[in-house]
Amino acid sequence: MTQEYRICTRCIMDISDSEITFDENGICCHCKTYEAKARAGLYQGKAGREMLNKLIRVVRERGKNKKYDCIIGLSGGVDSSMVAFQVKKLGLRPLAVHLDNGWDSELSVFNIENIVKKLDIDLYSYVLNWEEFKDLQLSFLKASVMNCEGPTDHAIVAILYHLAADNGIRYIFSGSNIISEAILPASWGYDSKDWRHIKAVHKKLGNVKLTTFPRLTLFHFAYYTFVKQIGFIPILNYIDYNRKDAINVLKHELGWEEYGAKHCESIYTRFFQTYILPKKFNIDKRRAHLSTLVCSGQITREDALKEIAREPSSTDSLEQDRQYFIKKFDFTEEEFNSIMSAPTKSFKEYPNNYFWFEKLSFIVHFAHRKATHKAPLT
Repeated sequence: MTQEYRICTRCIMDISDSEITFDENGICCHCKTYEAKARAGLYQGKAGREMLNKLIRVVRERGKNKKYDCIIGLSGGVDSSMVAFQVKKLGLRPLAVHLDNGWDSELSVFNIENIVKKLDIDLYSYVLNWEEFKDLQLSFLKASVMNCEGPTDHAIVAILYHLAADNGIRYIFSGSNIISEAILPASWGYDSKDWRHIKAVHKKLGNVKLTTFPRLTLFHFAYYTFVKQIGFIPILNYIDYNRKDAINVLKHELGWEEYGAKHCESIYTRFFQTYILPKKFNIDKRRAHLSTLVCSGQITREDALKEIAREPSSTDSLEQDRQYFIKKFDFTEEEFNSIMSAPTKSFKEYPNNYFWFEKLSFIVHFAHRKATHKAPLT
């Protein structure tokens, strides 16, 4: 029986999220999730400035006599670029870290080089072994799961933690934020930190031994969080962050250039989100992003509906990305079509640590808060 189409009356989330629920007014669960996250973790205006100033004092104090007092991840996208701008503006001494997984666009490389040069920030680029990473990405594509970005996201977090620990740094400034990223259905993916899941998918479907790929086991995660007390600071939650204004600042101050859409600084991500997710999984991630912006008051629902009605990319550029994707993976057309037509699977069909990440998330959240703005100067 075909499910009746429904869409939220406040944002634009719909039944492409198989777990969505609506209240008596037609408002979806994601709107309420946004409100809860905003109440718990969004600090704007005077309160945000005061809390941010306290955070900065703590970071400076604990970073004394060290070359760097914090680490930032830098992809070249809007959020990470704005983090770099804000951190330097606040007088901190960051080490910028970039993961080169073989899929950077030329514009991404340009933006990153421009940012670190103009802000006078040291850059550490970690280049993944392509043969290993290619085999790992292929494993996830063959696994037919939605979280095909998991390996990249896992490597980024692992490298940030490892570098922080090696350099005695306790603070990682993150571009993750409530204003533009609070809404993301659980049914659309899975926690990229789960090394057991990544290893299991690769063990079943991979062929190349992973000897150099950065990994974050459950033990590492607990050690870095609770023993080393390394905390992620979502700095954009402490300022009056407006994504449109941020783009204008980055263009004017840093010569930054737009990619056209969120996370499209990576060719793989761009193709995965504009082609594979919609065609294979019936998921348009723009819907979650736009819905978050509606909830945060940065765009209207009407404008969001107009945007989602547009094609995510031109036919020509999408075909160029498709051909590049096929060539880079050494696919034949038949092999690519076979992956696209394979039945979809849940991450739960492969071994995972879902229980630990899901059920104990409140402990990790508490530890991160304790390591950041709740921490005294000692």
